[in-house]
Amino acid sequence: MTGVEEVDAVQLPLESAGQILRRAREEKGLSLKDIADKTRISLHHLEAIEAGAFSRLPGRTYALGFSRTYARAMELDENAIMGTVRAELAECEERNASHSGGFEPGDPAKLPPRGLVWVVGIAALFLFVASMVFITRNSGIGTGPDPLVVDEPAVQAQIPTERSAQTTPTPATTAGQVVFTALEDGVWVRFYDATGARLLEKQMAHGERFAVPQDIEAPQIWTGRPDAFAITIGGKPVPKLAEDDIVMRDVAISARALLARNDAGMAANGGTGAAIN
Repeated sequence: MTGVEEVDAVQLPLESAGQILRRAREEKGLSLKDIADKTRISLHHLEAIEAGAFSRLPGRTYALGFSRTYARAMELDENAIMGTVRAELAECEERNASHSGGFEPGDPAKLPPRGLVWVVGIAALFLFVASMVFITRNSGIGTGPDPLVVDEPAVQAQIPTERSAQTTPTPATTAGQVVFTALEDGVWVRFYDATGARLLEKQMAHGERFAVPQDIEAPQIWTGRPDAFAITIGGKPVPKLAEDDIVMRDVAISARALLARNDAGMAANGGTGAAIN
């Protein structure tokens, strides 16, 4: 055995850090799950530490930190465990470096052929020159009087849009949002859609408002106090569903339906819904 080999033999520990930690854990009669609960380190990380598979950990910092925490939980010498872990990490790094297949500085055998380097350099230069020529030739597009010509179709395109807006008027109130406001305390009401799915069901307080969602298909109302609700469409008041305390159910309350009720003169007795005496 040479002198160097004797030094290496003295420096290498008889047990790895993982073996020391596992032996201490087993002597205390603890499982890995017990250690995980105590240290908040995941089971697969603890398994990697005991197996000496530090490459399965997120990084060198985690390997050292988790090992220190594990050693502290086992009441072992933290510095000794940390030193062993550092030695194992260094040995692993040296092993990986020796098996690396990449280029090594100063190793002519692993450098690419000089001819290949020249070919790649010439190709890169050609691509650079070609791109500069293309950019130079196209850099003048859009300059000079061209914007005056380009803007003309945009102006012409606006004319039919304005005409179509004038020829197809849409009532502002039809697209407005319907809002119910309780005029008394404790007014029971249920709002729902065409499938019966509830939008709101409660006893509304005085002044409480409910805005009917505009994307709901065929919203309807069920209440025994239609006279206790003020209604607005797009912020503009419309007549109540009824002026008496009558039970009304399945009454359509979309903006279009409410406007149709008003136009037909049926605001007083719920013509589009069912009034239950």
